[in-house]
Parts: sequence; structure tokens; C-alpha cells
Amino acid sequence: MVAPALYDVEVAHARRERVDYAFKHRVFLWLVDLDELPKLPRWLRPLARFESRDHLGDPARPIRQNVDAFLAQHGIECSRVLMLANARSLGHVFNPLTVFWCYQGESLACVVAEVHNTYGERHNYLLFPDDAGRARTGKRFYVSPFLDLGGEYLMRFGEPGPRLSVTIALRQGGATPLTATLRGHRRPATPAALVGLLIRRPFTTHRVSALIRAHGIALWLRRIPLVPRSPHQAQELR
Repeated sequence: MVAPALYDVEVAHARRERVDYAFKHRVFLWLVDLDELPKLPRWLRPLARFESRDHLGDPARPIRQNVDAFLAQHGIECSRVLMLANARSLGHVFNPLTVFWCYQGESLACVVAEVHNTYGERHNYLLFPDDAGRARTGKRFYVSPFLDLGGEYLMRFGEPGPRLSVTIALRQGGATPLTATLRGHRRPATPAALVGLLIRRPFTTHRVSALIRAHGIALWLRRIPLVPRSPHQAQELR
């Protein structure tokens, strides 16, 4: 578990509800220790920033304090938190999924999967993976306008090492309408490695936002019915 690190990742989605629709894209993600966020050269900082306003909790507090506060609501303490996420770049960030691996000593205590939608809302799923990294939880948050609430997520979070592996499958009504995966390889978080990824995968976080909307338009053009959305309040604000 070397952090900070960069992961060159393939994101894949396969939708099997009403229409078969699949895609794959290349992006890169950061793995950071919330107690030791990366210290980049000044000229690179606008291209990789980690800010509390982009994640759960109070924007005025460090991300680590906000994770601790969320876990404390559930009686959990941890000694180390690793975060997998996009960094804010040129003033923009969008994280469909942020993963927090929370450790007590060397043992994994829990995982927090923070999901954002394109409506500016978020939901945090508190998970307790088994020894194989598998966890399940009910779907309680509106993400895709083409999928109902309800059902269950079957998830697998491999702990971050030389390789990254995350799988999320949605089960609804005995079917699996959506499966999403992240697969990647770790690179050292050096300025040279970051510049290389910025050249090969330019404007990653801007591209993620644009692609989500483009795929949504493609499904809408296929006349997939839209599911009405009810506003969602972040748990930490209740």
C-alpha cells in the first residue's frame, strides 16, 4: 500500500437493461494517504489538488477529519485512511466514485464508497468487505436517470497494491442491469510520472464529466425511459 501513487486505469461499464450498451475509457486516479497529502512542485499544483469541498463533510475541515467524523457516527475509529480519487485539475473535478480504505493498524476496518451524481449530490456507503474484498449494500442513491432506486450493489474492492481492481454490480429484480469495473496498474507519484499521464490522458476529470453526459444522451436517444429524481440530502448534513 504505497501512497501517494498514480493508477493508470481502464473504466468499463456494461448496461443490460432494456438495451445492451457498453463502453471502456482510460483515465488515471490518485491514491493518497489523507495524513500525508502529496506535496507537488508549485507549477504542478493547479493540475492536482485535493480539497475538502470535493468530498464528504465540512469544507472548512481537512478531508481526514471529515472521514473520521463520518466513521464516528457509526462507532468506528481508524488509524490510517487511503483515498482513491480524481484530483481537482484546472479548477474542475468530478468523482463518480471515491474509495476510502480505512485501517486499524495493518487491518482493514471498513471501506467508504462515496458516490457523486451529476446533480451535485453525494452518498456515502459504509462497507465491511470480507477477506476477498466483497461487500454488498442496498442502492439508496439516484445516479443514472435510467435506473430505479432499490436493488442491491454487489461490490469487490481489492486493496490497492501494484494492481487496482474494483467491481460494482447492481442487482435488481433477479437481473444485473449494470456492471462497472476499474482495472489499473500503479505508478510512482513523481512529477515526471504525473506529467506523462497528463500528456497521455489530458483533461481527465473534464473528460469524465463530458463522457457521462454523452453516454446519457446516447441512451436517451434510444428512448430509454427516464426515472424521476427526488432530491438527496448528504448523510453528514442530517
